[in-house]
Amino acid sequence: MKFRWLKQMMPRGLYGRAALILILPVVTIQLVVSVVFIQRHFERVTQQMTEGMVREIALLDQVATNAPTAEVARERLDVLDKTLNFASQFPAPANLASQRGDTRSFFDLTGIVVISTLRANLSQIRSIDLDNNTNSVRVVQETPNGPLAVTFARSRVSASNPHQLLVLMVFVSILMTLIAYIFLRNQLRPIRRLSHAAEEFGKGRNLNYRVSGATEVRAAGRAFLDMRNRIERQIEQRTLMLSGVSHDLRTPLTRLRLGLSMMEENDEVRAMERDVDEMGRLVDAFLEFSRDGASQGEPETLPICGFVAGVVEDMRRMGRDVALVDCDSEEEATFRPDALKRALANLIGNAVRYGTRAEITVSIARTGWRIAVHDDGPGIPPERREEAIRPFTRLDPARNQDRGQGVGLGLSITADILRRHGGSLKLGRSERLGGLMAEMILPR
Repeated sequence: MKFRWLKQMMPRGLYGRAALILILPVVTIQLVVSVVFIQRHFERVTQQMTEGMVREIALLDQVATNAPTAEVARERLDVLDKTLNFASQFPAPANLASQRGDTRSFFDLTGIVVISTLRANLSQIRSIDLDNNTNSVRVVQETPNGPLAVTFARSRVSASNPHQLLVLMVFVSILMTLIAYIFLRNQLRPIRRLSHAAEEFGKGRNLNYRVSGATEVRAAGRAFLDMRNRIERQIEQRTLMLSGVSHDLRTPLTRLRLGLSMMEENDEVRAMERDVDEMGRLVDAFLEFSRDGASQGEPETLPICGFVAGVVEDMRRMGRDVALVDCDSEEEATFRPDALKRALANLIGNAVRYGTRAEITVSIARTGWRIAVHDDGPGIPPERREEAIRPFTRLDPARNQDRGQGVGLGLSITADILRRHGGSLKLGRSERLGGLMAEMILPR
């Protein structure tokens, strides 16, 4: 719970997470090398170089202190300046002699080491100036004969930044990251292909998937192909079984109808004829259910609103009071038109059977689209909506059984068709008409 915010900030895609796993160690190593190694190395080298300069400054201080006069001290210092490459001023000018304290730029990190080393080894220092435009160090020290100002190049106490090392390190890191990314992309491509094939199979589309990639990915790919084959065989066996049973039942039903037609008509015969008709409707429902369990042709890419408008117009020609009230988009989608037409027709048929009219709305989003069928009927209680989608379920009195000739397969067939498209069927209350809202949810 404490680190949920961190989890939300992490990338969700496989590419992003793999790149994070790759880049994070590289960046960490760069920081460790830069801060721990280079910075500490600079500090040690700077301290050693400054300690060497301390001895030379101490020599100048000793010469200025032991000289009998200032003129003699100046002559001796001039000789040492030429030998040691210093620029000393003795006695120091008034503007330098009056300075107290140390100055350096804020980003001069090695200057901290220079100042602390000089102060630790030279006790008579008045001021140290590192913040100047000449890239030099000026040390003003107190002597018995007056202040001594010593100026020397900054490079004599600070190690130069190894730009070549930094540039080489960054260049090699970028190159190796690029090579690793290309290798990683090739390794992740089979996983993406497997994911795409599984997603399309969930929508009822069989892609030509070939097993490739690492050993683990190949094993997952072969498992997916075996699973897909088993599911297809199971669907085929179910379809054949339902079709066979339904066709076999037609023969005794036909004999029963023939026998009843030859009997004298009375109340008992009419009741038996109604039972035979009910059995006939059950057989027809079985056939329709088995037919919708099988594939309904190849998917096609069609305009969504045009497709829905065509189904609504067909239902209107059949005398249904239905209208398309909200759909003006030119978006296209890929689906099996025959199967989806049957699913939408089932919902419209239920709406006008249990209500007086139906209205259709279509909403399109980035991730998918929804077709909602609204009616003004009695609706379905929330606790029984999941039960209503099950096969051979009739809800009474919520959906009046006397208002139609169904056997409880319409919603089940619709839900099965939508699942084969990778979508789902959602039942709710219609805010437009007050009855039931049956919503077809389909992904892109």
